[in-house]
Amino acid sequence: MNHDSYSPDDIRGILQSVKSIALVGASNNSVRPSYFVMKYLIDKGYEVIPVNPGLAGQQILGQTVHAKLADIPRPVDMVDIFRNSDAAGPITDEALALATPPKVIWMQLSVRNDQAAARAEAQGVRVVMNRCPKMEYGKLSGEWAWVGGDSGIISSKKQALHESGKMQSLGLGPRKGY
Repeated sequence: MNHDSYSPDDIRGILQSVKSIALVGASNNSVRPSYFVMKYLIDKGYEVIPVNPGLAGQQILGQTVHAKLADIPRPVDMVDIFRNSDAAGPITDEALALATPPKVIWMQLSVRNDQAAARAEAQGVRVVMNRCPKMEYGKLSGEWAWVGGDSGIISSKKQALHESGKMQSLGLGPRKGY
């Protein structure tokens, strides 16, 4: 797979198919990117499980923090890595070693580990690198334009509201699996 560009359909498919996300590198500091990405994804209806060994047992946005992926008591659909590129390798290996590996490994902006991606893809796990799910969701929903961003997507489709009726969704109805 080409990890330098992802089609809007590929990203949309991923964001519609996942329901639960383990966010590795979660922070309880409200000005940290991992905190507001977690809040955004929760607001969009995802179950986000924070992972951070230094905060294990505490709560972030009402969710109990786990020390490592293996401590999460149920399978997750996606692992979102908010750590550096070197750390992404061992985190990917930990995710692949789970009894039920995730469907997707997502590495945040500036995080890229091609060797880890190859190992994950060899086991049938989809990989996204150097992207932010919050930003990608915003581009696909039209929210990105609200802050002057160019999504690179041209469409005449009217954007749909999220189930809450308060914000835009991906514009294609509810996520798969709902």
